[in-house]
Amino acid sequence: MSTIKQEAQRCLKCKNAMCSKNCPVSTAIPEVIELFLNGNIKKAGEILFYNNPLTAVTSVICPHERNCTGHCVRGLKGEPVMFYRIEEYVSRFYLETLEIPEIKKNGIKVAVAGAGPAGITMSLLLLASGYDVTLFEAQDNIGGVLRYGIPPFRLPREILEMYKDIMLRMGLHFRPNTRIGTNIMIDDLFPDGYKAVFVSTGTGRPNKLGLLGETLGHVHFAVDYLKSPEAFKLGQRVAIVGAGNVAIDAARTAIRRAHSHVNILHFMGEENMTANRDEVEMAQLEGVEFTHYAQAVRILEDRVRCVRVKRVENADGSVSFEEDYSDVFDVFADSVIIAIGQGPGADMKAAGVKLTQRGLFDVNENGETNTPGVFAAGDIVSGPKTVVDAVAFTKRVFERMEEYLKNVTE
Repeated sequence: MSTIKQEAQRCLKCKNAMCSKNCPVSTAIPEVIELFLNGNIKKAGEILFYNNPLTAVTSVICPHERNCTGHCVRGLKGEPVMFYRIEEYVSRFYLETLEIPEIKKNGIKVAVAGAGPAGITMSLLLLASGYDVTLFEAQDNIGGVLRYGIPPFRLPREILEMYKDIMLRMGLHFRPNTRIGTNIMIDDLFPDGYKAVFVSTGTGRPNKLGLLGETLGHVHFAVDYLKSPEAFKLGQRVAIVGAGNVAIDAARTAIRRAHSHVNILHFMGEENMTANRDEVEMAQLEGVEFTHYAQAVRILEDRVRCVRVKRVENADGSVSFEEDYSDVFDVFADSVIIAIGQGPGADMKAAGVKLTQRGLFDVNENGETNTPGVFAAGDIVSGPKTVVDAVAFTKRVFERMEEYLKNVTE
């Protein structure tokens, strides 16, 4: 493997950089690499941070093959430039050496509900602009899915601690173990002087399969397992239903913590998996078994009953998948983990705020709800998406919030 400097030297510095164009936050990749190679690492880190406050996170967990790396022109005839390696090094160094500049406070109070990717991004943007920010979080620490959904072997927790320290040094008021929507309602915030509320509480409620056996004692939801895997006794054989990033994270965690044999059950083919390609490859190397074209139909005490799925190519060129109930088979398991997506919690409501049919916050293109002063972004708006997507939309919401706050405080 090349060194980080050698990898940077491979960049062609394209004027019409497709890597930047296909980055959800339009990272100035050639400029950052040029600064890095010229020894101006702090300036490179500053550009990364102010364009994407979570650059130290996205450089580690972003689906690079779909974004920057996947659109590098060097990849057309060989190996693409692994920009994320450069980004990870530069952004980590920037966080470790960041000196908080003197920030002129404007005295305007803003509440942020949810300390996940969108909440951290918004808090940093608001704090840097002089706002008085209180960050409410239902768990005991910041991070949301970054801390309680992504295992530490993928995302080191010390990165989140650096972000927390930076925000506190910038003047953040942090209220952990405080769930907005239960003991404190959104409506309670405005009488206490908050001029706007940003909601980014995520989608922590796991989706159900709706099968017989789903309430049995050896059946668990992946989002619950990943929060505290040490609390679970899985046994030697684990079946996981689902094939996204959460399923892969649960599988790799089970192998590490429980030394279990893990079998992922997926109702489509390998090419249809939604998980990041490199994470799938790592899971395969670590011994995770994949059973494709398998639809779970019932959970029993020691097995998952499945039917085979057929891939059908239709006359119009489309592809569909059909269960073949004449082909039934069992996958034996001591524990079953369900990982088929998440939805919003039932308690995340606000008087007058319109929700979609899926229970998500209904917002316009700038993250505004139909209630003045209430904005939202992240998974509570879009459903589960990538961290970099949450950052990109949160930046747009921040711009609209600033306009709103100027109007209501003049």
